[in-house]
Amino acid sequence: MIPMPALRAARAPAGARPSASILRRALTPLVLGLAAWLSAHGVKAAPGSGALLLRPPDAAPVEAPQLATDVAVEVSGPTARAVVTQAFRNTTGEWVEGTYVYPLPEDAAVDSMKLVVGERVIVADIRERAAARRDYEAARRSGRAAALTEQERPNVFTNSVANVAPGETVLVQITYQQPVRLSGGTHALRVPLVVAPRYNPAPPLVAPAAEAAGSEAGADPVPDRARITPPVLDPAAHAPVNPVSLGVSLRAGFPLGTVRSGTHAVRTEETGPESRRITLDAGPVPADRDFELTWTAAPRHAPTIGLFRERVGADEYMLAVLTPPDGAVPPPDGAVPPPDGAVLPPGAPAAQRLPRDVVFVIDNSGSMAGASMRQAKASLLLALDRLTPADRFTVIRFDNTMEQLFPEPVPADAAHLDEARRFVAGLEARGGTEMLAPLKAALADPHPEETGRVRQVIFLTDGAIGNEEQIFSAIAAGRGRSRLFMVGIGSAPNGHLLRHAAELGRGSDTVIGAIDQVAERTRALFAKLESPVVTDLSARFSEPGIDATPDLLPDLYRGEPVVIAAKLGRVAGTLTLRGHVGGQPWEQAVDLAAAVPGAGIGKVWARARIGAAETARLTGRLPAATADAAILSLALEHGLMTRLTSLVAVDATPRRPAGVALTAADLPLNLPAGWDFAAVFGERGSAPAPRERRAAAPVPTAAPAASRGIDLPQTASPAPLHLWLGLSLLALGLLALRGRRLTR
Repeated sequence: MIPMPALRAARAPAGARPSASILRRALTPLVLGLAAWLSAHGVKAAPGSGALLLRPPDAAPVEAPQLATDVAVEVSGPTARAVVTQAFRNTTGEWVEGTYVYPLPEDAAVDSMKLVVGERVIVADIRERAAARRDYEAARRSGRAAALTEQERPNVFTNSVANVAPGETVLVQITYQQPVRLSGGTHALRVPLVVAPRYNPAPPLVAPAAEAAGSEAGADPVPDRARITPPVLDPAAHAPVNPVSLGVSLRAGFPLGTVRSGTHAVRTEETGPESRRITLDAGPVPADRDFELTWTAAPRHAPTIGLFRERVGADEYMLAVLTPPDGAVPPPDGAVPPPDGAVLPPGAPAAQRLPRDVVFVIDNSGSMAGASMRQAKASLLLALDRLTPADRFTVIRFDNTMEQLFPEPVPADAAHLDEARRFVAGLEARGGTEMLAPLKAALADPHPEETGRVRQVIFLTDGAIGNEEQIFSAIAAGRGRSRLFMVGIGSAPNGHLLRHAAELGRGSDTVIGAIDQVAERTRALFAKLESPVVTDLSARFSEPGIDATPDLLPDLYRGEPVVIAAKLGRVAGTLTLRGHVGGQPWEQAVDLAAAVPGAGIGKVWARARIGAAETARLTGRLPAATADAAILSLALEHGLMTRLTSLVAVDATPRRPAGVALTAADLPLNLPAGWDFAAVFGERGSAPAPRERRAAAPVPTAAPAASRGIDLPQTASPAPLHLWLGLSLLALGLLALRGRRLTR
């Protein structure tokens, strides 16, 4: 019941009764209207079950569906094959449609999906996105079981499951392929388990006149903001949800050294000199941080070159993983020895590095509050300590504002370094994540003509933004001679942003997920940046007609391999890498006939080629229509999920009885571990980004204070409520004035 003090029985003087009667008649419609608005928006008392609640149409609140996930990964040499099984459990007495936003690796090639309902297994088809959505909606309306998997970002996906019967559990099983990363002699597998809340810059209120003639500068930077904005639970008010079990079968292809996880406690079982079985030591864990597994080769068996091949139909696909040499590379015959101060390969005598201009950029927005901010500041302070008097540097910090410590890089002397340390130590996390302006400022080169110095941009962030395309376009347009290195901070960084930004910036990326990783990973990163082994790197196949990616190779750093995926007519000839070492020509050739069989390499190549087409679209090298046509053709040929294709599974037989309503729900996510809920959502409440709801996914109603599911706040205020309250107060004032006059 909504309290109605104005309608309570009140004793009043006889002269006041006419006023009370008028007051009662006037306020009744207003109070009833206010109660109707609150009810329509789910602001009502809810059962004290401690569960997230949904509000079906014309019915009492019910408990939301439950979700549990199992991830099984098989690593075979340079590639990993994963099966993700999501179990949707409908604990209510209603027929339910559940929608769940979840992450996958940014370089995953998603190629299959199955829907399991009772004894029935329905295999999904890959279709154009709009067609898949139409088929799913038709099945949902007709009462048939259906599942739809859509890509929102290369690392963010949405599963929708329709017509889950009361008390029923259905399974959605997704498989994907991804390459294993190798850096500094350490192989790494990262499995993202939670989508972090993202800051979505608001569209401009009014586009400038110069932008009116077809320019996209005034468009919404995040047009799909509703689809990447699922509800998030406050960890202080709700126990974690979405438990995950995970197992990895590791077949490295070489004798193993250390195998460990820096993110989770794991149990490792040795199944052979080259293989291990890894499981979570504590059993299922909350989906609130990414899982990472790393392994190294036994010291005397560390590989330096790996070639893998796979035949699919009439085509051969190849993956080349080339690591820089560990020892000195002799210059070509007749070459002049490198001058003093030139970049030399590791192990070369009297090796010295080129002086550097380094721009450090640190994200101090609200999403970095807590552990992430401590990690970022510690990493930057360690990086400052590694600068030498020959280097120059500056520091930029940003939230929804930005500040540059020095207008341009200054010498790394004691006075400037002390000032920078005080600046960094005083940073606090607050505000939104307006990344575009500081990125452009960091890439702006005041001396583009200067030679003899290496220009590097070190960007520390969790990457929790929705306008990635703006960032990528800015990097491609303003990179110049700079090299961009992305340092992902926190338990669930945006891998898509980190990886692709580094690729476009011809640098590399790394992740610091815990405070105890700061020293090790910062030291490894900056040791690598201080000694590039090969610059101006290029690749050439001796045989014609080979389609290889990436088109633009990064510089080759110590311990950092170059990975090239290629489609060949036949396996023959050589692959030659060329570049410069210490200003002198350098090259290394590989015989393609030495390639060993591998699995999933064709899909890895197709996924990389799709990424290259997306980059060409963003940077203007390909018209949007041409890029989309290439992406769609590759996706349909190789059966892959993309921005333009979806996986849809539809049962043939209707199961929901005619006339029975279907309740829709966005399943909530956990807040990433280490994040500060109040810092994130308190600041984002002021961001000018009105919330849109995706079709057939109403917002969950308010639950008890101890278990409330929170939607990402935006700027929209409760205007209807304010209107009703304002009218009520106005009416009260007018009637009180009239009553006073009548009494007189």
